[in-house]
Amino acid sequence: MELPPRLFTLLLMLLEWTRPGLPSPLRPICDLRVLKHFIEEARDAQAAMLTCKEGCGLPEAVTVPQTKVDFSIWERKNALEQAQEVQTGLWLLNQAIGSLRASVTNTELQSHIDNSLINIFRIGKVLRSLNIQECNPPSGGGSGGEETWRVSSASELLQVHVNFLRGKLQLLLSNAPICH
Repeated sequence: MELPPRLFTLLLMLLEWTRPGLPSPLRPICDLRVLKHFIEEARDAQAAMLTCKEGCGLPEAVTVPQTKVDFSIWERKNALEQAQEVQTGLWLLNQAIGSLRASVTNTELQSHIDNSLINIFRIGKVLRSLNIQECNPPSGGGSGGEETWRVSSASELLQVHVNFLRGKLQLLLSNAPICH
């Protein structure tokens, strides 16, 4: 099929006008209302868990991040160490909530768990927008260590998820250098 020269020229002009620009770098997301949204959705998952009667358990204990924050220790850590602790915690939560997702048969709870997993991914994007690089997952699958512990119930896991977002993640985001 051969295009007439005028039509070809018109098509090239149209494509030039509608051509998408170069991809722009992520703009920093410094508004903590974004985090508040993630926390509310984590609480919704926790509430759905509390009303779940069947098909909502963990098959085995899972490793989760420690949510308790000793502010004197936290403040002595540099930004990279804080970021690594949060990134490792998010990785552990993703693994644990993924394990819960695989064992849950309650469809309403599955929807909340899927949302939690998607939000962990989105939180990673927020962190990247703040120039907080992803860290490698802990060696040995993240079990053991002083910064982790094990939970054996889904309600405990979802409580840890909420507390982690409200604690260490919020501290990291509220003190991100790019936002000040």
